[in-house]
Amino acid sequence: MIDPVPGATLPERSFGPVTATDIVRYQGASGDMNPIHHDDDFARAAGYPAAFSAGMLSAGWLAAYCTEHLGETGVRRYRTRFREVVHRGDTLTASAKVVRVFEVDREQRVELAIRLRKAGDGSVVVDGTAEFALQPQGAQQP
Repeated sequence: MIDPVPGATLPERSFGPVTATDIVRYQGASGDMNPIHHDDDFARAAGYPAAFSAGMLSAGWLAAYCTEHLGETGVRRYRTRFREVVHRGDTLTASAKVVRVFEVDREQRVELAIRLRKAGDGSVVVDGTAEFALQPQGAQQP
């Protein structure tokens, strides 16, 4: 759980280094078999230096990071933007900051600014916002 006050941050978490196996496993699970994500020759012919990860894999890792702290049943909104390509070998770091705490229909919620960055140069690969119920309806009190 997080401290539900604006400015509070979640502990960072790393993913990777990204492997070809990570990418292909995601492709199989999602049904996105675009060869640009696993075939270097195909990617080079399209102007890239090598095959690269599907953006939704990075967005999924960022979602997993959020739900590890706030739970899956509390998800109310999740929006991301892809900013940069992720290649095999990249290590990614997830972070989140509380933007606001508010109420909707008597449900206390928290909005987070979320970000996934490359560990090497800090460039943002995915960013966005996530909204969670702090005590999801039907959840039991500890």
